[in-house]
Formats: sequence, C-alpha cells, structure tokens
Amino acid sequence: MGSIEISVEEPLLKLGVRLVYRVFDGVSVGESPGELVEILRSVEDETKRLFRGPEALKDDPRVKAYRRFLWRLGIDPTKVRPSSEALARRVLRGSSIPLINNVVDAGNIASLKTLVPIGLYDLDTVKPPLKLALSRGGEVFEPIGGKHQSLPQGYPILVDSRGLVMHIYPHRDSRVSMITSSTRRVLAVAAGVEGVGMDDLRRAIEMLSELLERFAGGEPLGPAVEVGG
Repeated sequence: MGSIEISVEEPLLKLGVRLVYRVFDGVSVGESPGELVEILRSVEDETKRLFRGPEALKDDPRVKAYRRFLWRLGIDPTKVRPSSEALARRVLRGSSIPLINNVVDAGNIASLKTLVPIGLYDLDTVKPPLKLALSRGGEVFEPIGGKHQSLPQGYPILVDSRGLVMHIYPHRDSRVSMITSSTRRVLAVAAGVEGVGMDDLRRAIEMLSELLERFAGGEPLGPAVEVGG
C-alpha cells in the first residue's frame, strides 16, 4: 500500500485542524542505537536551554495554539495535554524521555524538537480509510500505558473504517495500533491546529523521515500528504 487516505470532518477543519502524514515500509523495529540515543539527549539539552522550566512553555506560540484548540472543545489542556507539550514538560522537570524503540524514539525526537505532536501507527493493525472526527460518546479507547476508557462526546479522535479509536487528538495513542517489534509498515502523522503553520508540520515529518530512514530502514512510500491548511 503506497498511499493512505485520512479525512478530517468539517467541524474540525473549521477549528483549524491540519495534518501532514507519510507512510513508511520495510521498517525494522528494535532497540535504539547509541547514536540515536545521543540525538535524543542532545534535543533534551536544547529544550532545557530554550525554556527556563515547565511554566515557560505556556508562552510558546505553538503550545498556546494546541491549548487554545482543546479549550475551544471544552477540554482542559492541563489534564489532556498535547503529547509534544507533555514530552517537553517531562524534560523541563529534570527527567529523561524513556527509550522505547528506534521508531518511537525517533518520533519523540522530532516532536520535542518542533513541539508538534506526532502519532505513529502500525498500518497492519488498522483498516483504512482513516478519519479524524469528533466522538459521539461511548467509543472505547485503549491508551498506551493506561486502562481502556469510554470516551465522552466531543473529543477529537482518529478512527479507522471499523471504528477503532487510534488516537485522541493531539494527546494520546492507542495500544491496539502502536508500534511493536513486528511492525513493518508505519503511518506517521504530524498533528496541527490553527496557529501552528504547515511549515512546522512539514519540518516535523521531514525530520522524522530522515531518522527513520537512517536508524530503522524505513522507506517512504511517496511524498508527505497534507490535509487542511
């Protein structure tokens, strides 16, 4: 499968949601090599130099944009934090980002560097086409590292054609579609909102592409696809 379709429902487009995504094949998932770990730690150090502490993140225009998006949906972004902000806050509190595998670690590097949330999904666990929509209430979500939950109405979610909730936007991914040692085809999504430019999303995907090609053998299947604007 060289391409995949992700649509965004009109209410979310009107709120300024935009995506840049790309598919990778031939990915080999394993422990991150030392050089990739060094890059991650270097980006952590850079984050500490750029921000005085967790509270300083609130002044960054990208962080403000994601928070504003969630507030407009009636979601408290101090409880449902955008994933990129959560990574940065962890680093600024003095903790290192835990190593998961070469693919996820590459995604964390690109997300922390650009402050753009990035979702990574095993394409063999989902059934396209995919859709970003507002939850109707009652959908089941199985978050990575958490207990399954029944979602309230009005949450932005990425679902496949069967209704599998892959992601709460731009917050958390599902363990059902997460990257594992058997993953070979990866969908990478840079999640944008009003106030975050397409250039930021492109830069995040380009950075991730370079890391996946270099450290996980991932071959991009076509150019990155843009939705919204």
